[in-house]
Amino acid sequence: MDSDKGCVLSKDCPSRLILNHLTSRWGVLVMIVLRNGTKRFSEIRREIEGISERMLAETLKQLQQDGMLQRQSFDTVPPHVEYTLTAYGVQAAEQIHGLVDWLENNLNGILATQNPTHTEN
Repeated sequence: MDSDKGCVLSKDCPSRLILNHLTSRWGVLVMIVLRNGTKRFSEIRREIEGISERMLAETLKQLQQDGMLQRQSFDTVPPHVEYTLTAYGVQAAEQIHGLVDWLENNLNGILATQNPTHTEN
């Protein structure tokens, strides 16, 4: 095994925690939103229906700690904070986007296998 490489199947590998943050319910959606560019907290919250302020703040903090995004604070009244993907965040967001795109393109077929009465469009 390459010593510089993680092993997600190993119980002690830190890649598990990062993967958990990226693939969490809200992590995926935050990464998709930020893939389109720098956003303010309120913009992210508006785009992700159903996320609470608390969950968004927690998700952003985790992704920032993981090196996926950077937070920039501006000394203004009211406070202005922006979030931008880092180079690693851009790479991860592209991978996540591929999965989300595949899911959206195949949703009707997948739903049809779950529920035989669902018809494809």
